[in-house]
Amino acid sequence: MIAWLERACRTGSYVVSLIMAVLAIYVTGIALIDEGMLRIGAVGLAGLVMMLSDPLAMRHREAKPWLRNLLWLVDALLLCAFVLSIGWFLRTYESLWEGLYILPESDLYIALAGIVAVIELTRRAFGPVLAGLCALAIVYGMFGASLPWFFAHVGYSFEETMRAVWYSFDGVFGFPVGIIATIVVIFVVFGALLEGTGAGAILIKMATAATARIRGGPAHAAVLASALFGTISGSPIANVVGTGVFTIPLIKRQGFTPAFAGAVEAAASSAGQFTPPIMGAVAFVMAELVGVPYLTVAAAAVLPALFYFLCLFAAVYTESVRLGIGTVPEAERPTISWNDWLQSLRFIVPVVVVLAVLFAGRSPAAAGFWALITAVGVGLALDADLRRNPMPLVRALARGGRQCGQIIIAVAAIGIVIGIINMTGVGLRFAVLLADLAKDSLFLGLIVAMASCLVLGMGLPTIPAYLIIVLILGPAIAKLGVPLLIVHLFVLYYGVLSNITPPVALAAYAAAPIAQSNPLATGFQAVRIAAIGFLIPFVFVYNPSLVLVLGVDWLPFLGALFRLILAIWLVATGTSGVGPGRLGHVNRVARFVSGLVMLTPYTIVQVTAVAVGGSLVLAHFLRQRRTAPT
Repeated sequence: MIAWLERACRTGSYVVSLIMAVLAIYVTGIALIDEGMLRIGAVGLAGLVMMLSDPLAMRHREAKPWLRNLLWLVDALLLCAFVLSIGWFLRTYESLWEGLYILPESDLYIALAGIVAVIELTRRAFGPVLAGLCALAIVYGMFGASLPWFFAHVGYSFEETMRAVWYSFDGVFGFPVGIIATIVVIFVVFGALLEGTGAGAILIKMATAATARIRGGPAHAAVLASALFGTISGSPIANVVGTGVFTIPLIKRQGFTPAFAGAVEAAASSAGQFTPPIMGAVAFVMAELVGVPYLTVAAAAVLPALFYFLCLFAAVYTESVRLGIGTVPEAERPTISWNDWLQSLRFIVPVVVVLAVLFAGRSPAAAGFWALITAVGVGLALDADLRRNPMPLVRALARGGRQCGQIIIAVAAIGIVIGIINMTGVGLRFAVLLADLAKDSLFLGLIVAMASCLVLGMGLPTIPAYLIIVLILGPAIAKLGVPLLIVHLFVLYYGVLSNITPPVALAAYAAAPIAQSNPLATGFQAVRIAAIGFLIPFVFVYNPSLVLVLGVDWLPFLGALFRLILAIWLVATGTSGVGPGRLGHVNRVARFVSGLVMLTPYTIVQVTAVAVGGSLVLAHFLRQRRTAPT
């Protein structure tokens, strides 16, 4: 009986995942569905996918038989509660939309059952952080009236809380779910299918060949390949796993430590989420929320992304010098044939199609749809094995559907928090508090905002992290006088960096088993590698010219470019201890401190730090020339 239940769950999960992926393609490329029905159906299918793919009893196969039977019963009750709550909402949503439906008491408990199911599925998929936040939000909505300070609200009943969270289009079924269902899911499925066509393997080979002549080449290849693949992949963790199984062993084989190998992959894979052109589909969500064209968002993200990857390249290079690691031996360098260039079209053509459709003025959803069709077509045309056996594409489709389910469940859970924030007004009070804090110092206000972003983003995939942070903190940062587009880039940047920030560094935790390293050590190494990356958002807040689309004031623009490049080199050499020769402890500390300080917004501090840092680099360079052998 138990074996039959497990087979049924696996089969059901596979089938429902396929249905979700096919519906994503249908909705974005073939025919529209009523907005309310789409949101409800997306959450319903996502819940089924997550419940069938991760039953409690299958998590605890070593448990005693009576306990496993109890867990199957719990899952059956949870499934019934979830299906009933979704079905009940479908039955009443038109009346609710028109404001003509009075909720009886039974409807309130049905809503509570649905909320409990969403929170539990979120816990299974993403751990206790987001699930605990959602549960805390419900408790706060009902009992927060007695809390002190700005947390206090006027008090809300059980009915008001359930209506705000479940029986409205501001909570679980709010507009974030609509954005995900109409725009993001097609890019998630596109990324899964692109990987299914074999585009990832050829991309890694091309990146390895391009960096083989640089010291620490495989680590540079990991940065390059993860950036390119990560811009399409909607998940840093999926990107770590997809490219890391190839790149991390190569990095270790060159002589880098396991923790450093995992950290490079984690830091690079995460950053693909803010790397144009696609930015893991978050660019399209941002364009919708900010009210600007997608191409404006992509252009604004170019320089921040380039500087971040420059940080990674500098860290890899200096670490390779410190460890005495040279270039890849000639015999081990991959050679790129004409067939490899032909196979690279699997990746290049779909990306070109995305940009072409967007430049033609079509919607992001249309761009994702035609890119997906193109990716499948090019993959089949270039791969005879795939034509003979297209099952890898079917499996990729199911994998994409499951990833869609995970994202939608996370966003639905975020809807619980959003519903409570809107009901209680705590978000507005926090915005006022942060604005008051920053009256004397915008810098201090941004530091508080940065810390809040890193905490709120921990344990979440990129899009859910971005949404929850920007909806909670966005108004607060905007009140500091920061342009709206920069607010969203600031939030996205730190939402992404939360993936490598201990203690909940999901990308580092995904890379650690592949690298056979300690997860926390991998996370701290990733933070060290990306040290300047944590300050880049401050630089473009104080130098809006760096986002390119808000007007370029050339003198501050060039000054900011120079300071960023110098700071990246100073911090990389200061943390590694080489530059390129060995550095003393005092020199290292001076480099590190001056590199960080020159990015602060205070002119006299910037000038002093640039003078100190530049002098250190110049003096070391001249000393190296004098002592170098003839």
